[in-house]
Amino acid sequence: MKVKESLYLEQKKPILKKLLERLLSRYEYASILANDSKSTYYRVSKTGTSISEDSTLSERGFCVKVFDRGQAAEYSFNAIEEDTVDAVFEEIAQRLAAIGAKLPQGVTAYTYPEVPDELLYINESTDYAVDPETKGDQNIIELLTRISRKGREYDKRIVNCSVAFTYQKYSKMFLSRNKDLTQNVMWSSGFISVSAKEGEEIQSSYKPVSMLGGIEVLDTLESKLDEACRVAIDLLQAEPITPGEYECICEPDVTGMIVHEAFGHGVEMDMFVKDRAQAREFIGKQVASELITMHDGACTIPQVATYFFDDEGVVAHDTVIIEKGILKTGICDAQSAMHLGIPGTGNGRRQDTTRKAYTRMTNTIFEAGTSKVEDMIASVKYGFLLCQASSGMEDPKNWGIQLMVDMAREIRDGKLTGKIYSPIVLTGYVPDLLKSISMISDTVTAGGSGYCGKGYKEWVKVSDGGPYIKAKIRLG
Repeated sequence: MKVKESLYLEQKKPILKKLLERLLSRYEYASILANDSKSTYYRVSKTGTSISEDSTLSERGFCVKVFDRGQAAEYSFNAIEEDTVDAVFEEIAQRLAAIGAKLPQGVTAYTYPEVPDELLYINESTDYAVDPETKGDQNIIELLTRISRKGREYDKRIVNCSVAFTYQKYSKMFLSRNKDLTQNVMWSSGFISVSAKEGEEIQSSYKPVSMLGGIEVLDTLESKLDEACRVAIDLLQAEPITPGEYECICEPDVTGMIVHEAFGHGVEMDMFVKDRAQAREFIGKQVASELITMHDGACTIPQVATYFFDDEGVVAHDTVIIEKGILKTGICDAQSAMHLGIPGTGNGRRQDTTRKAYTRMTNTIFEAGTSKVEDMIASVKYGFLLCQASSGMEDPKNWGIQLMVDMAREIRDGKLTGKIYSPIVLTGYVPDLLKSISMISDTVTAGGSGYCGKGYKEWVKVSDGGPYIKAKIRLG
């Protein structure tokens, strides 16, 4: 089934078009982004049950953007009626004029060329099998409760099993002189978090799932329960690792974290504008193994960051960032694209209509290779299988990374020994790590249960992933 268009936005569209006409009578370019989104979060654990609206993802609002004599300004609001169009227009005109008159001393406004505004019509929706709203809160909680109880009964060492589910259903409309765009999207995600205790030792494991769709994602989530419980128990026997450089096989979620942190943020081209990313100096140069081809785009794969157009009215792309080891390009929002004199890539995203559009990742992956996972493990004389990505950070200016992984399974003479090390920190210089990749598996897995911030704020949904990779990595 297709996600239905927002009735609220349908009703507001004629009113917004009247506002757009007024704006275009005064400004050389004007656009309106309208958003109607809803998100609910469910969680069940030993300590209780909760249902709440996700305030970050739930919104009804509008954002006007205008260009006048090469300069841009924006104004957001959350209500408009037929009889308030003139008042909203006058408020916008007065506020934007005041902003232009208050530039800080020493600050010079940048003048942009004419805004691209090609003739375009889109009205698209994503698919789903079961709508969470139709399923109902009680049925969802009963499903999560059953999974949580089953996890707590798995082993006497399991002290808690927390199970969560969240979804977002949104409709967005983008109007300009030449564009009339509407999209209706629903994604869902969930996770199982298991805590185990033996003596004074406490460990936990985390298994997420996500998809473009509805509550059917919970079928996949339940299938992860046994693995989540086994990993939490295995970690009770984990030892600290001896720091050093090792041959490593990365599971797809760890590959995804490398993709996201090692090169994702580093090729967000608003950082090129600010001269805060070393990647700008390496366009056209080898930065990774010839086995590596990297993509980012809202239409690269169907996942939580899939959409048909971005928050600036640019059509979704599949951007090839690295092709056979060569850095080809970055990703950008529309304003950064104009500054750099290049086409936009459909990566202009806002946390909500009250926030600026920044260059943001969407679905970011490495392409599959040709190797079998068992052959990759068999090729390792001594090293580790890295499992369960936790968190990461990078320095785009100097291309350093620091990633956290919950577990490393020892490999000796091509076989898993059963010995486990934890916690694990991956560090290094990005090109060194990526150039060391020597094998890539023939399957790709991607997911997006979390969020990505621009620094410490501006949260949006992203997904990442890829195949298993073999590389030389510094662990500590």
